Amino acid sequence: MTDHPVAEVPERLFDDPEAEARWRTRFTAPRTSLPDWARDEPDHSLYLSNVSGVWEIYAWDRASDTHRRVTNRPNGTYHGLLSPDGRSIWWFDDTDGDEFGTWRIESFDVTAEGVAPRSVPGVHAGYPAGVEVGRSLVAVGTSTDDGTTIWVSGDGGDTRVVYQHEQDAGVSALSRDESLLAISHSEHGDSRHPALRVLRTADGGVVAEKWDGPGKGLEALAFSPVPGDQRLLALHERRGREELLIWDVAGDSEVEIELDLPGEVAADWYPDGSALLVVHTHRARSTLHHYDLASGELTALDIPAGTIGSASVRPDGVIEYSWSSGEHPPVVRARHTDGSDRVLLEPAGARAASSQPLVDAFVPSHGGDVHALVARPANAGDGPLPTVFSLHGGPHAADEDRFSAYRAVWLDAGFAVVHVNYRGSTGYGSAWRDAIEGRPGLTELEDVAAVHEWAVRTGLADPARCVVSGASWGGYLTLLALGTQPERWAAGVAGVPVADYVSAYADEMEPLRAYDRALFGGSPDDLPESYRASSPITYVDAVRAPVLVLAGENDPRCPIRQIENYLGRLAERGARYEVYRYDAGHGSLVVAETIRQTVAEVAFARRALESA
Repeated sequence: MTDHPVAEVPERLFDDPEAEARWRTRFTAPRTSLPDWARDEPDHSLYLSNVSGVWEIYAWDRASDTHRRVTNRPNGTYHGLLSPDGRSIWWFDDTDGDEFGTWRIESFDVTAEGVAPRSVPGVHAGYPAGVEVGRSLVAVGTSTDDGTTIWVSGDGGDTRVVYQHEQDAGVSALSRDESLLAISHSEHGDSRHPALRVLRTADGGVVAEKWDGPGKGLEALAFSPVPGDQRLLALHERRGREELLIWDVAGDSEVEIELDLPGEVAADWYPDGSALLVVHTHRARSTLHHYDLASGELTALDIPAGTIGSASVRPDGVIEYSWSSGEHPPVVRARHTDGSDRVLLEPAGARAASSQPLVDAFVPSHGGDVHALVARPANAGDGPLPTVFSLHGGPHAADEDRFSAYRAVWLDAGFAVVHVNYRGSTGYGSAWRDAIEGRPGLTELEDVAAVHEWAVRTGLADPARCVVSGASWGGYLTLLALGTQPERWAAGVAGVPVADYVSAYADEMEPLRAYDRALFGGSPDDLPESYRASSPITYVDAVRAPVLVLAGENDPRCPIRQIENYLGRLAERGARYEVYRYDAGHGSLVVAETIRQTVAEVAFARRALESA
């Protein structure tokens, strides 16, 4: 194995102690996710927090206002949920971030501490493919190289397979009476546009099926919370964007809910089943609405401008939601029935400093106007600035008007930051999201190029000091940009990237292989030229800017071997590059590790621009 140049991690980024403390505090400031609460025992809640320095799962008894850390693992824990009766906590146990593992179950009761968590009998380890926990049974899905298996396990410990297929699938929703299970599946061969199937939990028999045809996916959100009501709330995209429908499974009928809102929506039921809480996303910002199912009346709820992470309605009608904006750090709030809105959960400790607001830009490109979000450093002059073009992961995701400690440190370091919601991003309709099919990577970079040209033309970006950066799919696009657009970039920072697509396909988790087949139209054996054209290693000899690559040793999504292949080619050429490797998976839940990586990235970019 080649000894690659190791990335430098300076002790500090700024000489000014206040500036150094400010940016670090944005990462270390205690934060929580929106608490999940038990359906039949709403005083029992579960949330994620970084208060220990590692993102772990915490239990909150609201009646006594007591909090306790449930998990305590070196690389953190991300997935957790409560049983409806509030007595059991479920969390996913993998190995050092490799995402392959099993669900563990333990008591909510603090007096049960020290009792070893148990697992579901008869369910083998795998990548998580959904879980739905009821009062008398649970449905668990796992994925392996052989495909997806879904089990139903009852109180008596009897566990049976209700679904198995080589294609990607997952558990989606369990009916209130626990007789029906909705799953998503891609037996038609396209995991990016799944179909829905409803099974009987008793024997796995098929009750109903819904598929809208090629290129039109369906997503089950939740069954009605009313006992005996078999209506399923779902998302469809029949008119070119994600919209709501209610599928009456028992009656084999459906109602499409057409809302006079631009953009796309998601929703959840009010506890009595009479209304929906609708989260609407348009141009990278969120609004919140009450939709009355009987009257069809849509009412906007007054919340600050920004982005909602998640939202839910409690039995007493209080709406709890997580919120942030580019300028303001995240907070968990509660909107009460009298219209008052206040902070719900705020752990003790230093608060994160605010940052700069995000401003919209709409830039013409080959496929239409590209939405970019732009932030300038405080007190920046009018002259062209060193600029980071930040490319989000996914690709089915989007940058939104939300707070980012990572963005803020680049701004503190004097860089402008430009987020590019390239074709492939969500929130802009199905055609925009699917425009990368058959030609991934190269299509997105046409939009990145257009935004780069706009930033230079308008005087925002200094063309000699432009940095391309991203992680996951954004890291992939970064390496691809350095090889196909070498004249644009003075440096690149690629976190956990796809670097050699064919090798990545061979080593990655099966759900991602299914995703790649859907994205390209086949496997590397079927379409070797398409994979070659979209692979960064194809263009590695054209890379001339310094590049920093960050890689997780246990990453199942962008495996280490294919990154080594790319680095080996850089080494053969004597290219200027550095490597940061860490002992985790596709990112880190350890705050100190995140800070180390951020220091390495900003310091690398500074050095690269100084020597350019």
